[in-house]
Parts: sequence; C-alpha cells; structure tokens
Amino acid sequence: MKNILVTGAAGFIGANFAEYFVNKHPDYKVIVLDKLTYAGNMDNLKKVMDKITFVQGDICDFDFVLDLFKKYDINGVIHFAAESHVDNSIKNPFIFTHTNVIGTHTLLEAAKRTWGEGSENKFVHISTDEVYGSLEEDGGFFYETTPYDPHSPYSASKASSDMLVKSYMDTYKFPANITNCSNNYGPYQFPEKLIPLIINNALQGKKLPVYGDGKNVRDWLYVMDHAKGIDMVQEKGRLFETYNIGGHNEKQNIQIIHIILDTLQEMLPDDDPRKALVSEKLITYVEDRKGHDRRYAIAPDKIKEEVGWYPETCFEDGIRLTIQWFFEHEDWMKNVTSGDYQKYYEEMYKTK
Repeated sequence: MKNILVTGAAGFIGANFAEYFVNKHPDYKVIVLDKLTYAGNMDNLKKVMDKITFVQGDICDFDFVLDLFKKYDINGVIHFAAESHVDNSIKNPFIFTHTNVIGTHTLLEAAKRTWGEGSENKFVHISTDEVYGSLEEDGGFFYETTPYDPHSPYSASKASSDMLVKSYMDTYKFPANITNCSNNYGPYQFPEKLIPLIINNALQGKKLPVYGDGKNVRDWLYVMDHAKGIDMVQEKGRLFETYNIGGHNEKQNIQIIHIILDTLQEMLPDDDPRKALVSEKLITYVEDRKGHDRRYAIAPDKIKEEVGWYPETCFEDGIRLTIQWFFEHEDWMKNVTSGDYQKYYEEMYKTK
C-alpha cells in the first residue's frame, strides 16, 4: 500500500484533489496535513473524512513534519499547502515567504532524510503560471522553458519554492515533479477569488468589483480537470520534469463577469427573488491591483504528449457546474463569509 501525504487538502484545490484521489485510488492510504488557516475548512473534507487520516499542523515545523513522515511511512507527497491570494501577498508579504518557501523546504528536507538516495517515491510540487510573469496581449503562451519573471510577492514566493524543488532534483536526484497551473475555479473556492466572489455578490445584489479596465486575461481551468492532471503526473510523469497544466480557456475578467451573470439568469427559476438582483448594473470598477499582470496563457502541450492529459471541461460547462454547486451549498458560503471576511472585503475592494 502507498501512503500519500497531501498537504493543504482542506483548501480549494487540495480538497477537490483529495475527493478525486481517494475515489480513484481506494487502495492508497491518504494522510492530509493542513494548518486550517482562513482558507482551510474542514467542511471541504466532509465527503472524504472516512477515507483519509487528517492531521492538523504546520508545514514549517520541521520536527513535526519529520515525525509525520516516519509515523505514517510516507512514500509519496502531493504538496498544495500555500498562501495563494495575490492581494493578500501585497498587504502581508512576509507570511507568503514563510509558508511557501520555508514550508516547501521543510517538506523537501523531511522527505529527503526519510527516503534516502535512489528512492522510488515521488514528491509532486503544485505551483502556478504566475511565476512566468505577464504575456503580451496579442499572443504567445507560457511553456515549461519560459524564464521565470514573477511580479508579486505571491508569485515570487512560488517561484522561490519551485527553485528549491529544482535544486533538490539537481543536487540530490530527489524524485520530484513540478506542475504549474492556470487559474482554477470550481467547488470549495474561497470567495476572495474572482469567480466565487462574483457569484456570491450577484446573488445578494452587491457590487461586483472589477480591477482596472477589466481586460486582464486569465486562462481558466476547471478544478477537477486539474486534479486529474496532477494524479496523472504522479503516476506517469517523468522524474525531474515540470508540466504546465492549462485550460485553453482564455477570458478577460470582464467577460467572466458577464458570463456568470448570464448563466445565473438562465439557471435561477423565475420565482426566485435573487433573479431580480442579478444585473450588469452591479459592475463597479475599482482601483487596479498593484503590479497587475496583463495576460496569462499556458500551453499544455508537454503534459498532453507525455502523460496523455488534456482539459475536458469547457468554461461554459464548468461555470454551470460551479454555480450549481454554490446553489446546493449556500450554508458553506454563509459560513466562510462570516466574521472577518466582511472587514477584509471592504478594505480590499474600495471603489474609485
């Protein structure tokens, strides 16, 4: 039996991966490690709690992590745990360096010491397309060979963690892969991110904040497609390689908002009072994010050729699935948006 450590699985992408993975691999023992910060939520793991071993802890605590590797005889790692919101990194950059860099280094060293040289185990490090910087509006894509050019404290911390993984692969022949993904969306996404924020606000008739001119472009990837890609990399990816995982769904932020509004209007019954609240009049332009990258777009050619993965969910279908999930989990949204979230929201999205 394989004993797989999944870090950060109480968060958005990690929770979806855990759900996908335990159903795909019922013979694996899955140990979930999560600190349960603001974006980590035990409710995200309700559907898999009887199939995992949950451990609350900090990936930056080396002695704790090393003991965890030994106690559970960990022979595989899928590393999601990270601070991930760019806006937060601009306001509080230190925590991003601490968690994303020191935390990754802690896991790498614990795995290296436990596994030894020539190990057949694997460490899969989950990263972002933001490490590559920004593309011109008129074309081009991020490839695995694209030089790193991070612009925010968040992307710089993820680039640093990627480089640590690369250094362990090069220096110690440490068995690892790196995956760099485009923007994810889907169930369990915390509403600091664009898509759940717009869905939640629109249903309440609240303003829909749009940074700058709204024409920043992102490549959108449905989270379960991403989960499948990560699983295929851990199974089939060549050691020491990096794989870009992208959705082939480039959209401007303002386009995303219009698609969400149109889809909400389609999906809400006529007798639902929220339907009257959903309106383009809610769109409110706010001061642009500092250092806001203009365009991201990933070329997933390598993972398709070597591993056989490709994005299966078109954006319009993925949005419908996402909205339906939020319809069915209103209590989840109310829970995660209570308390300090309101204070954070008001400070982050001051209008012009």
